[in-house]
Amino acid sequence: MTDEVQRFIGRGSRKGHGIAVFTSGGDSQGMNAAVRAVVRMGIYLGCKVYFIKEGYQGMVDGGENIVEANWASVSSIIHRGGTVIGSARCMDFKERAGRLSAAENLVKRGITNLVVIGGDGSLTGANLFRVEWTSLLDELIATKRITAEERDKNKALHIAGMVGSIDNDFCGTDMTIGTDSALHRIIEAIDAIVSTAYSHQRTFIMEVMGRHCGYLAVVAALASEADYVFIPEDPVKIDWKDQLCKKLLQERSAGQRLNIIIVAEGATDREGNPITAEMVKKVVVDELNQDTRITVLGHVQRGGNPSAFDRVLGCRMGAEAVMALMEATDDTEPCVVSLDGNQAVRLPLMECVNRTQAVAKAMAERKFELAVELRGRSFSRNLETYKMLTRLKPPKDAFDSQGKGKEGFTLAVMHIGAPACGMNAAVRSFVRNSIYRGDKVYGIHDGIEGLVAGHFTEMGWGDVTGWVGQGGAFLGTKRTLPEGKFKEIAQRFREFNIQGLLVVGGFEGYHSLGQLVDQRDHYSEFCIPMIIIPSTISNNVPGTEFSLGCDTGLNEITEICDRIRQSAQGTKRRVFVIETMGGYCGYLATLAGLAGGADAAYIFEEKFSIKDLQQDVYHMASKMADGVQRGLILRNEKANDNYNTDFIHRLYSEEGKGLFSCRSNILGHMQQGGSPSPFDRNMGTKMAAKAVEWLVDQCKIHSKDGKVNATTQDTACLLGLVRRQYKFSPLKELIADTNFEQRIPKDQWWLKLRPLLRILAKHDSTYEEEGMYITVDEECNHDM
Repeated sequence: MTDEVQRFIGRGSRKGHGIAVFTSGGDSQGMNAAVRAVVRMGIYLGCKVYFIKEGYQGMVDGGENIVEANWASVSSIIHRGGTVIGSARCMDFKERAGRLSAAENLVKRGITNLVVIGGDGSLTGANLFRVEWTSLLDELIATKRITAEERDKNKALHIAGMVGSIDNDFCGTDMTIGTDSALHRIIEAIDAIVSTAYSHQRTFIMEVMGRHCGYLAVVAALASEADYVFIPEDPVKIDWKDQLCKKLLQERSAGQRLNIIIVAEGATDREGNPITAEMVKKVVVDELNQDTRITVLGHVQRGGNPSAFDRVLGCRMGAEAVMALMEATDDTEPCVVSLDGNQAVRLPLMECVNRTQAVAKAMAERKFELAVELRGRSFSRNLETYKMLTRLKPPKDAFDSQGKGKEGFTLAVMHIGAPACGMNAAVRSFVRNSIYRGDKVYGIHDGIEGLVAGHFTEMGWGDVTGWVGQGGAFLGTKRTLPEGKFKEIAQRFREFNIQGLLVVGGFEGYHSLGQLVDQRDHYSEFCIPMIIIPSTISNNVPGTEFSLGCDTGLNEITEICDRIRQSAQGTKRRVFVIETMGGYCGYLATLAGLAGGADAAYIFEEKFSIKDLQQDVYHMASKMADGVQRGLILRNEKANDNYNTDFIHRLYSEEGKGLFSCRSNILGHMQQGGSPSPFDRNMGTKMAAKAVEWLVDQCKIHSKDGKVNATTQDTACLLGLVRRQYKFSPLKELIADTNFEQRIPKDQWWLKLRPLLRILAKHDSTYEEEGMYITVDEECNHDM
């Protein structure tokens, strides 16, 4: 028994403790996923869980606004936008009399644990409530509104917060709940507008939310190839009108038929003067006489179904918030659950609130560099990358007449493996960053086969216009490995004088680059810096926690599952068995299961038997008997050779007779299609920019008399995203972490989410006086 388990048991049972969850302030997509996780994790741990409807107002008013939740209360809400328990701004709670009524309502129900989902104002209010709790109880006793016994039972109030905000304006977390979904709405709108703008050679000005934070505007600009962006944290200079016109003219002279300008609603210039969409339109029309339109997205950004990312984020944060409350003592400070890389962590609530308010103070004092720094590394990296990609063209002597680099090194980019969304965004970023530095860039078509055949094209600045939002791989990609073709590959490298190589591809790309490195002793042409950006929906490449394309693939699966379940609306009870891609890697099945509220997800990495399948069938039958209408079972394509999708479908069909019907679907290549998600566009853009910088630096270090000779292990790397860091890992070091037979990493972080999927799918509490915390400790890792 671990020290963690002993610590839990030593504290005593939490059975029967009251937890309440409420949403406050503006709504955001993903709140329902968080509410669902709080309710089900609380029930799993044996607590009484309550909804507080309409935010703080419901807490003050009490009555039917505070209701006990059960397992079925949160069924079929994970895919819904907004918040099913309502949200409202409450002036009464700002007064002590309002907080006194709220305290009375909580005490009468035995609620001493609050999960707050809202912005910094909501969290600040919760902290004030906690600070005043003792004095509020004293006043309630003095006025005989509660008894001494009730006071003793509810002497301490514990707070755990989650930030629900589409603006991503809270310091201490990489992403707030709802931000990713809002980006999806913005990008969907821009993609739709691009079509009509291109047809008529128009300029479109998009106003997005962000009164005090420009995150949505910056990332949307990155993900849509916007020509100009106005944000509060990095206001433009007084002469912005001249700079804007110069930039738009440059793009039109390069043959671009449309321009996109994004304006955050809180944008100003350096002197604090507001900049509105109407002002920008007037400049473009008066100075350039361009056909210009304004689109104000408004509350469209808050609407729609939550993205897969926000659903998973809400699930993880909700579960972690409940665990934080279960561990709290009378002296525990209130915490806010945050996202650090891919880890759900707890941070002191007021420390984060104060840092958030420090950003507003820095902007008010016009310390804009400090404001950007306080926003965090993610924000500053996005802003830096956007500026790099949208600079006015570099000096003319760096280009030839076609806009191609004519000085510097000769670099090449290619794909190896299956297509994945985000590949084109990476190539665009690589080409433009290279050309900006004066380097020559070749695009190699159709992978290794195209390389051997000499299908090289020198890429120009305008050749990659419009690529960032396109799915597939414009350069073409195949799975062929270089084995047996080293001589021909070396000949082509020599012919085109390739001095640095970027591969954007999946496990085949990783394997191929390793094979080329192994041949360095035999072919000097391979003694050049080489780097791979992992790009595969399967997310099965070692050295990174997220591969380019896996977010889009996950969203495609989640959306399809939503539609499949909706197709059975109004029919009798039905269970769907759905097969996902991923090879031997269960990432897609697991994360889609979490995002879709699946009842089970079968994968290769977690062995299962006929007994496990039987138990899941009986569990499904019991849920259906209790009124559940829909069931969802996911299976990774290579989870088990014998227990295939057809077998599981037949099993559920037979055992479910009289209770439910069963249907199966194999999603196939739909998972690789679609338009790249904002996450993948952004990730591809930033990773390729870093790859250029790394390649050029390595070329300089290992260059002598105009010849590059790179032979050390650190000159052949994989660029991955590990926690919140972009990490260059030498390929040789990754061999020990690779299962080449099943083509998966030996260690996969997302396996820690498997217990959470099971917990949220259980139908009843599994609380046991002596066993509960062992189960929790083993099944719900705190470093999710």
